Amino acid sequence: MNLLVTGGLGFIGSHFVRHALTTKNWSVVNLDKQTYSGNPDNLRDIETNPRYRWVKGDIVEKDVVRPLMDAADVVVHFAAETHVDRSILDPQVFLKTNVLGTHTLLEAAKERKITRFIHVSTDEVYGSVSTGESLETDALLPNSAYAASKAASDILVRSYHQTFHLPTVITRCSNNFGPYQYPEKALPLLITNALEGKPFPLYGRGDNIRDWLYVEDHVKALVTIIEKGSVGETYNIGGTCSISNRELFTLILNTMGKSPDLLQIVTDRPGHDFRYALNCDKLLCLGWKPTTSFPDALQSTIAWYSERTDWWRPIKHGKDFQQYYQHQYTQRS
Repeated sequence: MNLLVTGGLGFIGSHFVRHALTTKNWSVVNLDKQTYSGNPDNLRDIETNPRYRWVKGDIVEKDVVRPLMDAADVVVHFAAETHVDRSILDPQVFLKTNVLGTHTLLEAAKERKITRFIHVSTDEVYGSVSTGESLETDALLPNSAYAASKAASDILVRSYHQTFHLPTVITRCSNNFGPYQYPEKALPLLITNALEGKPFPLYGRGDNIRDWLYVEDHVKALVTIIEKGSVGETYNIGGTCSISNRELFTLILNTMGKSPDLLQIVTDRPGHDFRYALNCDKLLCLGWKPTTSFPDALQSTIAWYSERTDWWRPIKHGKDFQQYYQHQYTQRS
């Protein structure tokens, strides 16, 4: 099977590419623009695999996308701007990549004999859930520019199945964590700050509740959906731990032998959703379930960042990260 993967240098995308190459006899073309969070080092260990090729390019560019689509059986679309805080600073780039980029891919796929178009989305499109769990059929009520851009792309993908019979599948996952996650995200930022003895910015009181999904369980779910999922469907992919931010961050600091005093309360971000929760019954019926316990996944994640300072220190001490971090958190302290 020939896969066209978009955003394969990113966090989740790189894990999927590695998993596809090491557990399946699949070939992967990775289309990635290499933005600030797209890191070739994420796939350094497999870059010489004869079944792998990285093409540096933008999913918005038709002339880049169309030739790659010709040789693809399955598209797995990760490429997206994903950080909520950055979407508050500059929503336009999110609309360009997440909506227009998805449209370019859909148009190219419509002209080819694609057997599956997997669109990787997020639980944030459902908005904040006060009680219960979000079903795939629930209304989309996004509360950030990031979530709105993903919701718009979800609806666009659905429309191409309904109108053009494109064999699309939408997936919506909860908060991912694991190795190779860009350290502006909560868990790697907390872990690496703790390793450096620096405070961690805690939004508001830290009562917001998230469901946490280990990235390796996520990519296994995607493989299950490629092999067993039904076209035109949407599948929620949830984790094994629902917990408040303060509880989780305190747990991590305790596990690392660091003081909870490193948690520094800052002004909450605008439109901050209080709680996400996913009902995953539809996916469970396909035979998938998380295989890594949350404590084991958390421990291995902490160990990876503790050992791989060579990966994250150049990022955190780079110009882009420093400028963003200072702008984002200093003004909120």
